[in-house]
Amino acid sequence: MSLPIAVAVPAPTPTSHLKSTKIVIVGAGSVGATTAYSLLLSDLATDIVLIDIDTHRAEGEVADLSHAAHFAQAKVRAGDYPDCAGATAVIITAGVNQKPGQTRLDLVRTNHSLFEDVVPRIAQASPDTILVIATNPVDVLTHAAARLSGFPAHRVIGTGTSLDTTRFRRELGRHFGLSPRSVHAFVVGEHGDSQLPVWSLANICGMRLPDYCRQAGRPHDEEAMEACAARTRHAAYHIIERKGKTNYGIASILVSIIAPIVTDGDAIMTVSQIGSYAGVDDVALSMPCRIDRHGAHQEVPLLLDEKETELLRKSALCIKDVITSVQES
Repeated sequence: MSLPIAVAVPAPTPTSHLKSTKIVIVGAGSVGATTAYSLLLSDLATDIVLIDIDTHRAEGEVADLSHAAHFAQAKVRAGDYPDCAGATAVIITAGVNQKPGQTRLDLVRTNHSLFEDVVPRIAQASPDTILVIATNPVDVLTHAAARLSGFPAHRVIGTGTSLDTTRFRRELGRHFGLSPRSVHAFVVGEHGDSQLPVWSLANICGMRLPDYCRQAGRPHDEEAMEACAARTRHAAYHIIERKGKTNYGIASILVSIIAPIVTDGDAIMTVSQIGSYAGVDDVALSMPCRIDRHGAHQEVPLLLDEKETELLRKSALCIKDVITSVQES
């Protein structure tokens, strides 16, 4: 009786984007640590580096994260700014957290000072990387990061209204009894109080919301729509009042931005980028952009109606005023 022939089965190899993908996270607070954990389980990177001024905090987070690493292909380690060399992307989450009752714009001077120290060190160590900014006020600091790094606009990406867009779709989905994935709507402008839900383009099944309601035999409730927008705008305040911070939602957005950078995925997301918007030059705010391995690109401007264009201009001017005041101080 012949014995079965043993066939050697090669060990699985990582996909091509994993062969040498380093992602650095500057800031080991709740957002940075949650992002590191999400990245660790995403299989988007082989090397995750956590940098923080509090080295003991970074080392503690890494020790904890390493206990989850056996589920992933990546290694995670604490580092310093020279470790940014060769990074595909550097995520900045470092900064003072928003406190109850405080607006994102109130944080600007403290966090801008931090960026004046951090960003040039990143740029020196990794001149070809892509910067992804999560620190608030994210639009003002996206502008600052581009200026302080000298990087072209497409390689400095703020998380912007990506999270607001996700929250908005969730609110609309709850109202209509649908999955948020089935609702197509954007929030643009500032990641803050002047943000703009683009009602003229919001749609379900390819139909704008009033048409969808008409076809579905239900009223189009303008007050309910405004309530959805208000809950979206105030969501962070609501969370911060109860738990003191937000971290899970923004961490998921950061991983969603990193994914098309690593995989050259051509994803459309509402991210913050320097440009000219509604007649306001040299300002960073969010519009839908295509994200790939080169960064973020706004190739097709949104077709806004007249009222929305004016609201976008007001949002841009609000951000621009803060940028100017910071540069003059």
